[in-house]
Amino acid sequence: MWLKPAIVILFIAILVSLARSAFFLIKDQGNINRDRTRKALAVRVTLAALLLTLVTYGVLTGELTISAPWHHR
Repeated sequence: MWLKPAIVILFIAILVSLARSAFFLIKDQGNINRDRTRKALAVRVTLAALLLTLVTYGVLTGELTISAPWHHR
């Protein structure tokens, strides 16, 4: 029951992190001496790994199923 809301929250957090890193990249004008963009991208990668782990867990435990009409069982 907790898995789907956690996946949605992680997905939204990834989008927020993406927006932050794009903002920092534009604001810093590509200055590589700034660590803000690099840190925001590291957060996004970590969140994506967590999201992938949760989806894998959900599929393996049967909490998440494929309900696409073209998926044959």
